[in-house]
Amino acid sequence: MNLGTLYIVATPIGNLSDISERAIQILKEVDLIAVEDTRHSGKLLQYIGISTPMLALHEHNENKKVQNIVDKLSAGTNIALISDAGTPLISDPGYHLVKGALEADISVSPVPGPSALIAALSVSGLPSDAFIFEGFLPNKSSGRLKKLETLAKESRTLIFYEAPHRIVACVQDMLEVFGAQRVAVIARELTKTFETIKNDSLENLLAWVKADTNQQRGEFVVLVQGQEKDKTVVDSEAEFILNTLMQELPLKQASQLAAKITGIKKNTLYQIGLKKSNNKNK
Repeated sequence: MNLGTLYIVATPIGNLSDISERAIQILKEVDLIAVEDTRHSGKLLQYIGISTPMLALHEHNENKKVQNIVDKLSAGTNIALISDAGTPLISDPGYHLVKGALEADISVSPVPGPSALIAALSVSGLPSDAFIFEGFLPNKSSGRLKKLETLAKESRTLIFYEAPHRIVACVQDMLEVFGAQRVAVIARELTKTFETIKNDSLENLLAWVKADTNQQRGEFVVLVQGQEKDKTVVDSEAEFILNTLMQELPLKQASQLAAKITGIKKNTLYQIGLKKSNNKNK
């Protein structure tokens, strides 16, 4: 008997028109759709004219349901996994199911599409070449502060999800840890009617969100610019690069090239190289 396939299907994060043609095709063709909330997903399936049977799979029952779903896949049933919105497994259930399917040699195939964190990053104006997604921060301020402190010196863009009833407290804690002038972005209700994207300092963002209760509603992605590297601090990697270049190039050229590679000030590197040269000549 042929094994079934588990499809991980991304669905809209707001605007239902964002669903892809391939996602619609897969959802029509599979035998069963595993969903977080049958009522919520039922509205989407009705919108796109799909009557495929649904099976509830959420954080409270995933561990119990995994084996049953894997057994169905092993028996040849094709199943799609969708979440309430966006790409499954991103702060949503599904990890245990995918892991179980792979361990049973079931084919797991992605059907890519919307993701709130990527959508927010793409319009944030913050560096997007390197970033960290931290999901939801702890509910209580003490836990949130502790977690944020571990990220205070992170140079990559930080991305978080946040609930409406915690958004003010979250930004307040970010300001306390990262400083009032750290640049951040609040992306609210992406792709929906009241979509709002605000880029400013944490100090200004806190005042803005406090002043307008409408900006405290909906679904949030919060992005924070990473800490800028101290361009006067030379770490071991930068020193290695400088030493390597000095073996092939004059000091001036070596320090210029090392500055371009590391982002550290050219004069800082030149002075270190000069000191090394003088020590060698003693």
